[in-house]
Amino acid sequence: MEQKPKILVAIRESLYRELFAAEEDRRLRQLGALDFAAFDENLSSRQLADAIGDIDIVITGWGAPVFTDEVLAGADRLKLIAHSAGSIKRLLPRPVFKHGTRVTHVAAALAPPVGETTLLLVLLALRRFHKIDRAFKDRGWAAARSIELGKELARQRIGIVGASLTGRETMRRLRAMDAELWVTDPYLSADEAAALGATKVELERLLRECPIVSLHAPSTDETYQMMGAQEFAMLGDGAIFINTARAHLIDEGALLAELQSGRIFAALDVFAHEPLPDDSPFRQLENVIITPHISAHTQQARARQGRFCIDEIERFLRGESLRYEVTRAKLDIMA
Repeated sequence: MEQKPKILVAIRESLYRELFAAEEDRRLRQLGALDFAAFDENLSSRQLADAIGDIDIVITGWGAPVFTDEVLAGADRLKLIAHSAGSIKRLLPRPVFKHGTRVTHVAAALAPPVGETTLLLVLLALRRFHKIDRAFKDRGWAAARSIELGKELARQRIGIVGASLTGRETMRRLRAMDAELWVTDPYLSADEAAALGATKVELERLLRECPIVSLHAPSTDETYQMMGAQEFAMLGDGAIFINTARAHLIDEGALLAELQSGRIFAALDVFAHEPLPDDSPFRQLENVIITPHISAHTQQARARQGRFCIDEIERFLRGESLRYEVTRAKLDIMA
């Protein structure tokens, strides 16, 4: 582009300040003329359609509106959608790609803390420190020391369902802790799995033979409730099941039934209904750790989101390949 592009920031002010601190804000302003159309609240698709006519680049994020036909019809100059978060599928109808608009996202910025959270949950599930903490505070030293002996992570066989960005970050951390890794993913070859330090197996075998199973598959039509009653029944007694991906992937009722039987243990960061209702039975179970969808919530992740987003805009303006480009083909298998 010969002239300075016009960049529409289609996220609210509070989120912009989290993602684009002083240095990133300065970098972004050097790249183009900024239009802060959504500074007070999230834009609607109608508002986006009204604002997009002379825009070259749109920065989207959590709470951004859908690119409806009305939006695309008015997007005469739109060349790049830079999504400052992970999942972008909700925002993009297929015609976006027919218009020749390029799309990028920063899911890679969010994968490290999810991998770290998964490692933390595996360790908690094995060592039961959450139970020890509660027993110590409520009933004292002797009660805390009476909690059952924990297990070490080293040489535990851990099954990873989905070699996504978060799945790979999780495997990297678990491998460093000397865990044995199995992985199942229809888009991953055996050689690619081996390069990740894992053994590729079919889902049924992974569920039956791994005492720890961690879910990292994307939310797509084919993965909807991929973990149902039949799959949960394959888990061995005492198995640990972890979901830091999406509730879309599981039959929550089937999981609840297994947990209420006391047969397995779980650590869950995502739920079918969020916020999790006060009367949810998950809140009453001793054999489940629950967290409020915060696996990716870290200060460092927020900073990376803004930095990665600007890096992609810079690459685009220099005519370079985008590192995290979303294509029409990729969109079908993405979260």
